Amino acid sequence: MAALLFAMAASTFTGHVEAADCKSPSGPETDWHDCNKRLLMLGGSDLEGSNLVNTDFTLTDLRGATLRGANLEKATLMRASLAGAVADKANFTRVEAYRGNFSDISAEGALFVSSELQRTDFSRARLTGADFEKAELGRANFHEAVLTGTRFSMANLSRANLSGAVFEGPIDFDRAFLFLTRIEGLDLSAATGLEQEQVDLACGDAATKLPAGLSAPAKWPCPHDND
Repeated sequence: MAALLFAMAASTFTGHVEAADCKSPSGPETDWHDCNKRLLMLGGSDLEGSNLVNTDFTLTDLRGATLRGANLEKATLMRASLAGAVADKANFTRVEAYRGNFSDISAEGALFVSSELQRTDFSRARLTGADFEKAELGRANFHEAVLTGTRFSMANLSRANLSGAVFEGPIDFDRAFLFLTRIEGLDLSAATGLEQEQVDLACGDAATKLPAGLSAPAKWPCPHDND
């Protein structure tokens, strides 16, 4: 890790970024920035602490991979599978991961800031302390995901499914867009940043618990959307 950080710092200082060796084998602290890694079978790979900035993983199998502390900023993960991967403290800022499979991933403390995650599957994911600020999460699935301390500040959760999510303590919904977001059965009494206007757009039911001062709209429960 120290060698990788030194190389990145040196590149910044000189104004020159060394080209990655895109044919190098996977391993901890691998440098694959700007590489084409589409349509590959990389399941179980150990890429802990790796530099994967702007790497193209479209349709690549990364199931069960170790991505702990890896930097995937601006990586392309469209329809890629990270199911069961370990990506705690990883940086997914500004990734493109439409229809990605992040089910059962451990991404505690990971950054998904300003990422494109429409229709991404986060079912059963462990996302304690993860940050989804300004992320696009339309129709994303968080069923049975652990969301303790997760931030959705200014995120677009339109038609996303949070029903069945597991958490203790607050979740931050500050200025999040909750149009038809499924929150049936959730105890949101400790949620922060939640306003009545957001609740009126969302889809809850009689079992949904809201913070003090907020009330369930008359339209609850919403019709189920199978699309």
